[in-house]
Amino acid sequence: MLELVNISKKFKQTYAVKNMNMFMERGEIVGLLGPNGAGKSTAISIMSSLVEPTAGEVYFDNRSILKNPTSFRKVAGIVPQEIALYEDLTAEENLRFFGRIYQIKGKQLQKRIEDVLQIIGLADRKKEVVKTYSGGMKRRLNIGVALLHEPELLIMDEPTVGIDAQSRKYILETVKQLNKEMNVTILYTSHYMEEVEYLCNRIYIMDKGNLIAAGTKEEINRILSGEKSIVIKASHLTNPFIYELKTYPLVNSVDVMDKQITVMVSKEVNLFKDLIAMADEANIELISVNIKTPTLEDVFLHLTGRALRD
Repeated sequence: MLELVNISKKFKQTYAVKNMNMFMERGEIVGLLGPNGAGKSTAISIMSSLVEPTAGEVYFDNRSILKNPTSFRKVAGIVPQEIALYEDLTAEENLRFFGRIYQIKGKQLQKRIEDVLQIIGLADRKKEVVKTYSGGMKRRLNIGVALLHEPELLIMDEPTVGIDAQSRKYILETVKQLNKEMNVTILYTSHYMEEVEYLCNRIYIMDKGNLIAAGTKEEINRILSGEKSIVIKASHLTNPFIYELKTYPLVNSVDVMDKQITVMVSKEVNLFKDLIAMADEANIELISVNIKTPTLEDVFLHLTGRALRD
């Protein structure tokens, strides 16, 4: 359905995206992951026909969207990371304004507004001015704007940033509904790994402008199939203790977050006794030590050296 072929985008002497190849089949939800500065936003702008690449081609149903962006925009919906609404208008007025931009008129437009308000759960709040909405309600209306023209492809750039858990859950379920019941193909980016694991059929991982991994969740998890993670919670952490872990010969990687450390080692390595000894020597009280099979977050950290939210 959508294919990027050898896409590159250069700003002065720096590549934001370099030789990117990617495809999406009709009916999929595909995740695009990467730490800040990885090139995701540039890639999304290119595949949305908003930015021209320095090199390469983007195809939708085997037709170049670079040569004919207008026809592509009629079947693609974009949910930007930033809220793109008129806050002094009501939800209904916002939808009517953007619907006219999509050249939807009359009774058809009114029906689409009513349908979209039902989908995003704002039918009973449609007459209220947007500036009185919560962050989650604004995010839902932001999605509603992208649905007015019944797109075949929906590109969602971090649609749950900065909202409460209830609104976040509602949006995730809405994404599932759009995909399953309305057959909308969705590209989804997020800083929350659990969202991508819940929603996506396949995942692409970017870092420093390059695609560094692609596949199903199972295929990507197999990158670390020969390893295990040891999650250590302690009363406090010291730099000498962290340094000793990082330089221990059998440790592959160490990630530190607050009072928790995640250590990656080969499956056959038994680190428990040495870990206790290191903690005793550093006068650190261990609260818990748990051994887990690697998660998608572990793989991401292994590939990029950074957590998704970094």
